[in-house]
Amino acid sequence: MAKSWSFLDAFESNFRPLVVIELAKGTKEETIEWFTKRIVDKKAHGGAQLLVKPLVTENGAENIYLVGASHLRLLLGAETVGLVKECNDNSMRAFTYSSRKTFKNFADDNHNFLTMSECQYIIKHELENLRAKDEKMIPGYPQAKLYPGKSIVRRLLTSGILVQIFPLHDREELKKLRHTWYGRVRVGYQPLDEIRCYFGETIALYFGFLEYFTFALIPMAVIGIPYYVFAWEDYDKYVMFATFNLLWSTVILEVWKRICAIMTYRWGTLLMKRQFEEPRPGFHGVLGINPVTGREEPVYSSIKRQMRIYLVSLPFVCLCLYFSLYVMMIYFDLEQWALDYHEEKGSNLSSLVLFVPSIIYAVVIEIMNRIYRCAAEFLTSWENHRLESSYQNHLILKVLVFNFLNCFASLFYIAFVLFDMKLLRQSLATLLITSQILNQFAESLLPYWLQRRHKKRMKKQMSSLKTDMDLSLVEQVNLEKEMGTYFGTFDDYLELFLQFGYVSLFSSVYPLAAVFAVLNNITEIYSDALKMCGVYKRPFAEPTANIGVWQLAFETMSVISVVTNCILIGMSPQVNALFPDSKTDLILTVAFVE
Repeated sequence: MAKSWSFLDAFESNFRPLVVIELAKGTKEETIEWFTKRIVDKKAHGGAQLLVKPLVTENGAENIYLVGASHLRLLLGAETVGLVKECNDNSMRAFTYSSRKTFKNFADDNHNFLTMSECQYIIKHELENLRAKDEKMIPGYPQAKLYPGKSIVRRLLTSGILVQIFPLHDREELKKLRHTWYGRVRVGYQPLDEIRCYFGETIALYFGFLEYFTFALIPMAVIGIPYYVFAWEDYDKYVMFATFNLLWSTVILEVWKRICAIMTYRWGTLLMKRQFEEPRPGFHGVLGINPVTGREEPVYSSIKRQMRIYLVSLPFVCLCLYFSLYVMMIYFDLEQWALDYHEEKGSNLSSLVLFVPSIIYAVVIEIMNRIYRCAAEFLTSWENHRLESSYQNHLILKVLVFNFLNCFASLFYIAFVLFDMKLLRQSLATLLITSQILNQFAESLLPYWLQRRHKKRMKKQMSSLKTDMDLSLVEQVNLEKEMGTYFGTFDDYLELFLQFGYVSLFSSVYPLAAVFAVLNNITEIYSDALKMCGVYKRPFAEPTANIGVWQLAFETMSVISVVTNCILIGMSPQVNALFPDSKTDLILTVAFVE
């Protein structure tokens, strides 16, 4: 591949803009000149060997630059990042430029061999790997220090010189995707291959998992409706439903692994080699030598990080958990007050008051989850993790532990301390429905309002042009740079995780939980699709082979679900009647089933 770089030229007449770089207003000319020169310089000179053009408007340049690449450069970049493509013999192999003719649909004049999202991912990879050589600082900004091997883009971001980098939408492809995805209401599968081609594997896998989970909930919903109708007031007849519940929660995750592997093999990411992970942008420390790479980079003591985790973060998390339990006990005091009030009044109004504590508690839970999320992000950043994967794992662990206790502690307390199945059903229904209403407001109504406002602004700008032509590139860039930024699938998976908990843990006492989950997820598919296509900037594609640490999170919840449902079965009068003389045999039997 090294020989191929010499044939590349930094200029190509047929320039196709793929990525937008926005610099801060007032950025010094020497900084812009140095940065753009590094982008177009040849690889042998430490550049990215890409194409870059300023976005010129009626008012002149606005410190916005368009980045593209020649077809040959993108093919060589595909080999560098290890993209896996389908060969003529239907096998999947890592793409190499030297054997390009062996890959299906490849031709020298076929510029669609790589999808637009793959091209943008390659450019992002090359930009992030622009590294300082002999520079000690960013030209024009003495306070922005550099050292050999430091990522230039990350230093520009942390210094506030670089505002944002984002990939452009392909308006024609986006229009087609909108039509097939959510342009019409229909019953069927999502166009996951088209979503993957446009947004990348990470987002396509999320929508694939959302779709699969929704279909997996249908058997629970179908069984739950007649169960709810014919055994509504008989809470002791939940044994069969709980038995199906514990089997369902285990099987669906194992089936998902297979479906996930089939999709990612077809997309080429299952076989993709994992790249060496670079330090995350927020990582800081004393300049030193990395013992693995030999490069000069910030070094931070792992002992200091562990002290921050165990002496600050862990006590803070425990304090938050204690506060969550304290709020839970206040909720039970309110429940008792509502019950006493209803017994005293005995009216229709007082019967409605019985639901007020659960509704208030559900709202408080959502507020506490969001406040804690901000605190967890701050703490995890303060812990100064070197790698993005380590940062994400610690953040997810903090958030899941708190959310699990905050959302489910009251249900466990009602089930296994108070032994009140009627209150358990009422609390589960209220918590589930209230949380879904709040989430749908944030996920559906708010994005719809943002899209309407965005369309009005677009029409206003179009009318100022006094032309019937489609949006120009200048207007497209100016519109997209003002759109919101999609921060990843974290919140989406967290919502599904909590929903899975509500359904798998205690839905045997409220069989309609799966029905409400299905209805919510159908709306979720359309609202999330609307957000991705019309509200947020296009995110960079991120190749992935699975849903990552969330698979472990769902499996952990599945294990807890098995234990919970087995205990519920053991508590039922039907099973207790089988062991009239020895409770020890009952406990051993339940443990054996688990």
